[in-house]
Amino acid sequence: MSAPRVLRHDDLDELVQDAAQSLMDTLLGLQATQETVHLCLTGGRMANQIYERFAELVPDSGLNTQALHLWWGDERFVPTTDPERHALRTLSILARTLQLSSAQTHPMPASGGKADPGEAAYAYAHELGNTIFDVCLLGLGVDGHVASLFPGRLDDTSSSLAVGVNDAPQAPSERISLTLNAINRSRRVWLWVGGEQKASVVARALAGDPDLPAAHVRGQLETLWFLDAEAASQLPQYRCEL
Repeated sequence: MSAPRVLRHDDLDELVQDAAQSLMDTLLGLQATQETVHLCLTGGRMANQIYERFAELVPDSGLNTQALHLWWGDERFVPTTDPERHALRTLSILARTLQLSSAQTHPMPASGGKADPGEAAYAYAHELGNTIFDVCLLGLGVDGHVASLFPGRLDDTSSSLAVGVNDAPQAPSERISLTLNAINRSRRVWLWVGGEQKASVVARALAGDPDLPAAHVRGQLETLWFLDAEAASQLPQYRCEL
């Protein structure tokens, strides 16, 4: 697995621009050497800002959207049309410029189709199968959680690919999440983090605090932390790359 590398940005706007362009450049580079690219998406306000910018880049990029498969790292176990669902918001942004078929999009099951988060997670793990993400995108909670893997609820020995969450400390309490096993077999893991309120947990995670799920995520080829200046403010300067 790759050691984490930090990319520091002056502000959130610069982070959004760089993250979107880096994602586009990486996908184009992958498509030049392989037929299909698998991208695992994250949710959240900042991620949606990046997706907005990414969608603006698509028309003139030469990206082959027919060769792109989209997956999700976690989801709220709510009905399909619930605005809480990551997939609903993300696809509404990306569909403006990406022509994606249902066969290319792999949202996690909604509450109307499965009995409980455990059944939904089992179904998603089955759909994922041997798929390896070329890029897995993650956000970071102020408590150090990634996807819906929360501190104190992390089973890093699990051999499963997805897990049902029934008692998440943040609403909604029922969720589905990829496990560390699924995340860490990704070729590249990128974390997008902004804001002073996350500076402490960023520093702890990059220092290897074993209590934080974020400290355990690694890509096989690359682990990148995209940080704005506020999120990086408690890091030693030598960790910060321009």
